[in-house]
Amino acid sequence: MSFTLNIETDFPPQEVIEAIRSALEHEKHVTRYKIKRYSTICNEFEKKFGLNSAELQKHFENGEITDKSDFFDWYAAKRELDHWNKRLEILSGVSF
Repeated sequence: MSFTLNIETDFPPQEVIEAIRSALEHEKHVTRYKIKRYSTICNEFEKKFGLNSAELQKHFENGEITDKSDFFDWYAAKRELDHWNKRLEILSGVSF
């Protein structure tokens, strides 16, 4: 997919490109940190309960999980991990 980005500024194009590139790199750095953090949380729950996060997510969404608060926390961490992985995939596809 490609699209056009219109930027209203009097700055030289190279400075604008560099500012956008820097912002994207910063966002990728933040995204990688979040992926690492949520991966760690999911891995801890996987070890604790002997179930992988994808299985937990499926069981949780099918209503097969009890009302234990750990499962809610784990489910939330898995959803965040999926969100940040998707975001990194999107950001990694941007080129100039």
